[in-house]
Amino acid sequence: MKVVFAAFLIGFSSLVLADDFDEFSEYEESSEESKPSEDIDPWVNINRPIFEFNEAIDRAVLRPIAVAYNTYTPKPLDIGITNFFRNWGEPMVVANDILQLKIRQAASDSARFAVNTTLGLLGLFDVATQIGLPRHEEDFGQTLGYWGVESGPYLMLPFLGPSSVRDGFGRAVEMTSVYYVPELTPLYAILNPEHRIAYYSLFALNMIDLRASFLVAEGLVTGDRYIFFRSAYLQRREYLVNDGQQTDDLFAEDAEFDDDEDEAVDKESSSSDDESEMDDFDRFPEFE
Repeated sequence: MKVVFAAFLIGFSSLVLADDFDEFSEYEESSEESKPSEDIDPWVNINRPIFEFNEAIDRAVLRPIAVAYNTYTPKPLDIGITNFFRNWGEPMVVANDILQLKIRQAASDSARFAVNTTLGLLGLFDVATQIGLPRHEEDFGQTLGYWGVESGPYLMLPFLGPSSVRDGFGRAVEMTSVYYVPELTPLYAILNPEHRIAYYSLFALNMIDLRASFLVAEGLVTGDRYIFFRSAYLQRREYLVNDGQQTDDLFAEDAEFDDDEDEAVDKESSSSDDESEMDDFDRFPEFE
């Protein structure tokens, strides 16, 4: 049981790309400076084998399950599950809004959570977006970055996927935080075995839903997969921490990603026929 559950966690290794890929591509194009790979990934000799391990588990376990889920789950139900888990993470977003002194955004996100939890039936329906309350992404790793904490070296975690020293610490803090239903938090589930089934079941469903949402974008991955995911993760995190403001180009140092490959990625991204599908994976795992 624990081995199977651990396999579900591999979804993080590829799903970091899934968040607003179109905005991410535009941000990448606008950057001009670069950072040497040894500065951002000094532990590459450790990170690469872990990445390969994660990829193997994904191919053997998670992706086949995600394909079946995507094939047999009715689209309205799939969207509802996606919305539910997005709504689940809203209180953490509000907390980080406040920690970053984004008071107006905190008020907007609080109202969004209230609307979707009530009128949206526990978040199954995204009513808030329809009435002008957009979704934001904030986490404790971003909060640390907001206050000037550097990301530190790139870090590939077994099962959990791409991270950094700063974001790994932020993730650990969030895992020990008390949500509005403390019985379904990671720490509570670890300390109280009687609640593990409920937590593990919801967590597994979230991972499968996320991995299924990423299937539509698999064709966008080009070149060395390790470098692609590393660059995508670091660039995306930089984008979020700086609220979309241009900083260094974390892609330029990777020789494998020359201008031709960048154009190919942009072309495939812009030619997507189903924008709603792309929006389905407009999130990073918030139910950790």
